[in-house]
Amino acid sequence: MSTRAIDREPIYLDHAATTPMRPEAIAAMQPFLADVYANPSGSHRFAREARRAIDESRDAVAAVVGCKPGEVVFNGGGTEGDNTAIFGAVRGIQAGGGAAMAVCSAAEHHAVLHCVEHLAAHGTGLVVGTKGDGCVDALELADVLRRLSSEGTVPVVSVMAVNNEVGSITPIDEVAGIVRSTAPEAILHTDAVQAACWLDLAPITACVDILSLSSHKFGGPKGCGILFQRTGVDIEPLIFGGGQERDRRSGTHNVAGIVATAAALVATAEERANQTERIAALRDELVAGLVAIGGVRVTIPVQGSVPGIVHLCIEGIENEALLFLLDEAGLCASAASACASGAMEPSHVLAAMGVPRDLARGALRLSLGHTTRHSDVTSAIGIIGAAVDRLRAHTRS
Repeated sequence: MSTRAIDREPIYLDHAATTPMRPEAIAAMQPFLADVYANPSGSHRFAREARRAIDESRDAVAAVVGCKPGEVVFNGGGTEGDNTAIFGAVRGIQAGGGAAMAVCSAAEHHAVLHCVEHLAAHGTGLVVGTKGDGCVDALELADVLRRLSSEGTVPVVSVMAVNNEVGSITPIDEVAGIVRSTAPEAILHTDAVQAACWLDLAPITACVDILSLSSHKFGGPKGCGILFQRTGVDIEPLIFGGGQERDRRSGTHNVAGIVATAAALVATAEERANQTERIAALRDELVAGLVAIGGVRVTIPVQGSVPGIVHLCIEGIENEALLFLLDEAGLCASAASACASGAMEPSHVLAAMGVPRDLARGALRLSLGHTTRHSDVTSAIGIIGAAVDRLRAHTRS
């Protein structure tokens, strides 16, 4: 099936949705698409060659994540990882005869939030509040965990390391301190999908029991992911079958995707310091240029967010109309999570943060990444300014 050619190079500021594959990932992947094609679960020498590539990838991932190779589980992406963490941990506790309660904040990615809400319908899920910066309300979380622990219920807590919409950074070490002190038996999970490009993962991993990553967010292929599962933490698998990944995630390994994921993660870690500095400078220029338009509010102060995500609310416009004009001008952006695109209602994240509904309708997320250039930023400022002026003029007429 052919794809329609794009007649111009886009100004791509939607890296939080997906970032282009890194050259290192493409190069690592190619031999396993054509030449090394054997099933790694086989017993012959060609299967062992594929298996060796997986083992080497696991070692490389473990070094970046800051864990043992045996604690790395390769899966199908961040959503699968989040579902595994929530459902698997709750079911694992229940299988052992215990009572469990999944707990998350109202601003989590839907891959977590919908799991907890599903469990809440059966009395085993609970959503707690969010502060104005998009991070979990620590005081409310502590109260809830203290109560659950006193009742003999084991909490399964999920707190996002970096919010995928507004970019706010959760102090995972502080959250972990609260969890460990109020409910020592709790299982703590973090969705670190948006963290890999901007934060050292090892200190985050040290604080949690389970961590989810998605390859296409840091320059690997779509449909591939990583789950860190600490030794001794029992999770019931979501997918049963051939017993791959030590019975933690059955199914024939996506060898090409796994080696590409490892290559992308290693390259991301090696370049993180320089890229963070470079992107932070571009972010600051972008924010200054957009604020100068007037009536533009930065949702999260830059000091509390990753450099790759700029979230704004623009007064007096509807983001659906704005995104149409930006697309027509060749600028790729979004209003919320890519998983929520097409929804007419304001973002659940902004609602949880207490952003007024009228202002939230003018939400715009611009996300930068390893391929972002200075020309992308300057062009975006001009395109957005012209589009906002056009929409406001139409409103006044």
